[in-house]
Amino acid sequence: MKTLRRGAAKRREGSLPPTEVGSRYYYKGNRHKQLRAFVSVVKLGTLTRAAEALYLSQPSISLLLQALERELGMSLLERRRRRINLTDAGEVLYELARPLVEGWDTLDRDFQTRVKGLQGGRLTIAAGSSTIQYLLPELVRRYRERFPAVQLQLENVTGKDGLALLRADQADFAVGSMLDVPNDIAWAPVHHYDPMLIMPPDHPLAAMEKVTLEDLSPYGLILPPQRLSTYRMVDLVFQQRQVPYHVAIEVGGWEVIKEYVAMGLGISIVTGICLTEADHGRLAVRNMKQYFPQRSYGVVMRKGKFLSTEARAFVDLIRPGLLTHRDYDESGHSQR
Repeated sequence: MKTLRRGAAKRREGSLPPTEVGSRYYYKGNRHKQLRAFVSVVKLGTLTRAAEALYLSQPSISLLLQALERELGMSLLERRRRRINLTDAGEVLYELARPLVEGWDTLDRDFQTRVKGLQGGRLTIAAGSSTIQYLLPELVRRYRERFPAVQLQLENVTGKDGLALLRADQADFAVGSMLDVPNDIAWAPVHHYDPMLIMPPDHPLAAMEKVTLEDLSPYGLILPPQRLSTYRMVDLVFQQRQVPYHVAIEVGGWEVIKEYVAMGLGISIVTGICLTEADHGRLAVRNMKQYFPQRSYGVVMRKGKFLSTEARAFVDLIRPGLLTHRDYDESGHSQR
């Protein structure tokens, strides 16, 4: 008892200052919040987007960052007009903090997965018709073989509708192609396909080894509807080169377009992803990459989104380690 009272007396005398105790508990209780705010700001690029993602006010995010810099004793971020950049110290902290923050946010799910395996999870992927038909079947088959208990849902959407699902967290990620990448969206292209001219085997252009853009001008094109990116891309190329052209038929779906071309109703510019071995037997095909851009397909997700174990397992089938690189968080330009 004397020992206990003696220890209590020392504490009353200030051997452990109350401010130090308070600071220590404050540090432990808030460091995770500080790091989470820091990682979100780096990923999303602005305080406003980070505040929206974390359901906090912008001043709260700013205070968390200031406290983190004060406690670490160095500047982590360079605040500019429209963008926040990392200092050298910030780069180091980001590389250390990101896996910690992501691991904490998925801890419960990862724990259940390690203990029970993927036995009842759910995975929702947004993708367009061509991606679902040509790119995903083999990936879906392999995924179902490995994780048969996961409920897999493929949302057949493209463009703005697909981005809306990502932003509303109604899809884990999307697989497809993009033309312009918004700042809040991360894009990791994986597969690249050339633009291909297709025509009936007896078409006059089929006798030519190399076909120019001017050669296409007299013949009617069969293209997807104007609202889709393929039509806009074809139109842009012809307009830029000031080559006249005309569209004979607008119709959706690569399979329908290929069938109409095979019937002799026109020619078309399609993406190489949709051409099968059987198509090469019934159609004449010429590569047009010297005029039209490649189309890239890959993983699309909302920046700051913490992927579930089920989602990461599917992405690893697309390309192992795809999400380990930081450049996945950077926006850019690609073809859709």
